[in-house]
Amino acid sequence: MLQDVYLFSGTVESNLTLGDPDLTPERARAAAVEVHADGVVAGLPGGYAGEVRERGATLSAGEKQLLAFARTLARDPELLVLDEATSSVDTHTERLVQAALHRLLAGRTGLVIAHRLSTIHDVDRIVVLHHGRIRETGSHAELIAKAGLYHRLVQLQYLGSRLGPPGPPLQAGSAAATPI
Repeated sequence: MLQDVYLFSGTVESNLTLGDPDLTPERARAAAVEVHADGVVAGLPGGYAGEVRERGATLSAGEKQLLAFARTLARDPELLVLDEATSSVDTHTERLVQAALHRLLAGRTGLVIAHRLSTIHDVDRIVVLHHGRIRETGSHAELIAKAGLYHRLVQLQYLGSRLGPPGPPLQAGSAAATPI
């Protein structure tokens, strides 16, 4: 799944199945329900039979991303590569797809590339790159405990959040990390 979703001219259903005769409409619809894309589809004239214009011109970035999640889940891949897959969704939509991401990644190998750290919070292993080099590796908890680059990135990303990040707060005058 890429950051920029491509939708084809046709129906919502044809965009989910991509014309694969082995992918039933029922399976595509079930995947849409799992990633909460069914709410998007319900709001479209015609639902699953509704028209999608080229590149999904009539849909928001978040709506397109939800349909892409459904498309991916319906195919049930063994290997999943997510390249900034939640970067185009708002915070509310991101919360809707977090559970789907857990379902999508369960039992398969996933490579998740993300700047939005909430996307990778629960992965098995995080690799932090800085200026093209591996700087840290570990789980979220391990990297927070190290209080290194990842910890600073988490602090900066969640600064001002009601919930706040895990770990101790940034101290005044702390050095800011260059984005990955």
